[in-house]
Amino acid sequence: MILNSREESKYPWQGNRPFNDFPGFFKSIFTERVQKISIDAGFTCPNRDGTKGIGGCTFCDNKTFNPSYCAPEKSITDQLNQGINFFRSRYPAQKYLAYFQAYTNTYADLNVLKDRYEEALSHQDVVGIVIGSRPDCISTEIIEYLDELADNYFVSLELGVESTSDETLMQINRGHGHQETIDTLVRCQGRKFYTGIHMILGLPNENEDIIFGHVSKINELPFNFLKLHQMQIIRNTAMSKQFFKSPELFIQFTAESYIQMLIKFLELLRPDIIMERFISESPHDKLIAPKWGLKNFEFVARLEKELILQGTHQGRLYK
Repeated sequence: MILNSREESKYPWQGNRPFNDFPGFFKSIFTERVQKISIDAGFTCPNRDGTKGIGGCTFCDNKTFNPSYCAPEKSITDQLNQGINFFRSRYPAQKYLAYFQAYTNTYADLNVLKDRYEEALSHQDVVGIVIGSRPDCISTEIIEYLDELADNYFVSLELGVESTSDETLMQINRGHGHQETIDTLVRCQGRKFYTGIHMILGLPNENEDIIFGHVSKINELPFNFLKLHQMQIIRNTAMSKQFFKSPELFIQFTAESYIQMLIKFLELLRPDIIMERFISESPHDKLIAPKWGLKNFEFVARLEKELILQGTHQGRLYK
């Protein structure tokens, strides 16, 4: 929520919520409602095609977050139209961001990327793109191209960081280390496009001390948006087998214990970082654990209420 001129924020950011919220940021740069539309552009990943490994990340099943209309055999325009038709009945006047979400969306020749991005941007209702990728798949020529696009469109580059621990990244078959995250975000610093990172909290062998240690490392990184995901165990993934074999390797958060952990996480977090997400929701039939029975907005409401009750906020302990 953006405050009007008669209100005064008690937080470092221009808002009245106890965290630097993404909807408030969106309202500050867009004059109308904007919705992301997910796209599967047919890319793969270097830890799937044999370049760095096979099988992908041990936690990953892209079907858990791809809408039903997302399919690489459909054109990008068709996927956009189907997504827009879904939302248009509720918000007929809004605009859209094309969200290249499935797999690694910079893992191709630059000419291929240009064709796919620019097809999305040519849609009359699309005002920008969001590109999901990995820190080891961002070349200088891609950075320069995105910088050019940002002259006329909203452009955001989201990097799957997942953990700042090289040991964890190796165990989950990520195929890159934390130094590549640092290097890529530094190379993107000062550009006209936005950057965001994804982190998974509760990966195997990571306890709460390690999770809080992530905060000091990501506080040093130059980026705009943060997406947090609780560790979800998805059926038929390599991690689901690990979970059944060695459940003691995992912190099995309840919704309440995860909220309390998040409060400590947020207190340590740099206040200018914009919080885009706190949890993710996987389809019930694919999810093994945790089963909290909460929608994203319900969880955020509980988290926000608890932050207010405790009289704390994002960045309170940041130095």
